Amino acid sequence: MKKGICIGSLPGNSTEARFKLAKEAGFDGVEIGTLDNDTDRLQTKEIATQHQLEVFSVMNSKHWACPLSDADDAVRAESRDGMLDSIATATTVGADTVLLVPAVVNEATHYEAAYERSQAEIRKLVPIAAEKGITIALENVWNKFLLSPMEFSQYLDEFESETITAYFDVGNIVLYGYPQHWIRSLGSRISKVHVKGFNANENRFTYLIEDCTIDWNAVMAAFEEIGYDDYMTAELPVDGDNPEGRVHGISDDMDRIIAGNV
Repeated sequence: MKKGICIGSLPGNSTEARFKLAKEAGFDGVEIGTLDNDTDRLQTKEIATQHQLEVFSVMNSKHWACPLSDADDAVRAESRDGMLDSIATATTVGADTVLLVPAVVNEATHYEAAYERSQAEIRKLVPIAAEKGITIALENVWNKFLLSPMEFSQYLDEFESETITAYFDVGNIVLYGYPQHWIRSLGSRISKVHVKGFNANENRFTYLIEDCTIDWNAVMAAFEEIGYDDYMTAELPVDGDNPEGRVHGISDDMDRIIAGNV
């Protein structure tokens, strides 16, 4: 299994500084955000190559402010445009995945509408992503949507496309489920994984091991059972007190988790 880290988890005032730290800490790759021009995309790819890092995934930036489930056609169109920028970013930097939050249920958008609208909009993106060889990986977040692994599986399967997969976030599930159960239910649908810690007794996010109640050994056993062997990516805040040291600590914690030694 490869170790990745989100660019937002890396301290530094430049992509160069952040990638250098990621490599020094022992990461194999970095997940970046969407870049809006080819100059920045090519520069990011060059820096990654210099530091022998993969840029393996691109996080879409418009899915919260302009969800694909919105009732307004113009909002959904802006969200699709954001995904096209993400797909273009992934293509240029050599990533194989774009992370997408598929829908947001709120007071204005009821569950059924979110389900139908988001699927309709994602279907418009499938042929574009497929042509570029990009996977659209849908992430489970606190968006009041796809609240069980069975429903998540059904939602994915209804696309009938290998282009649409799950970006499974271990920490996001703990509030209302057990990640090892979800992993087995989603199975081969999972194409990428985020990790963060969570304390179920206090309902708060944590770093990976300290104060965390996740049974990491059970999580890794589930990943082994389904044959998952792609990136495990840390999505954690920068530590203001020990920014660079924390990145090295995250890498060490991930080594323990992957080894099943927590």
